[in-house]
Amino acid sequence: MHWIDLVSEEQVSDIIKSKSFDKTCIIFKHSTTCSISGMARYRLQDDWQDALDDTHFYYLDLLAYRSVSNFIADALQVHHESPQIIIIKDGEAIYDVSHLDIQVSDIMTEI
Repeated sequence: MHWIDLVSEEQVSDIIKSKSFDKTCIIFKHSTTCSISGMARYRLQDDWQDALDDTHFYYLDLLAYRSVSNFIADALQVHHESPQIIIIKDGEAIYDVSHLDIQVSDIMTEI
């Protein structure tokens, strides 16, 4: 799995206004000090068999970029959680899930 670091509100705007119209975009919001978040990240990396050519994977370090997380919640009208997966297509959040509900099989069904 190839992660693209998400570090700015401008990146989020670009995902919403442009990139999500070309490819499905997945944001993983991760707290580096949370064991549940660490487990979710491990499962994502371990269970994901193939990176899809038509999908961008974004990684957000919540502790370093909390303002970006808040911007995502406002821009996409998705309640903040950690850890959290948000799938964005055509400028809208079509799926979000958090904590132990993060499952690769469920994500694959949505994309």
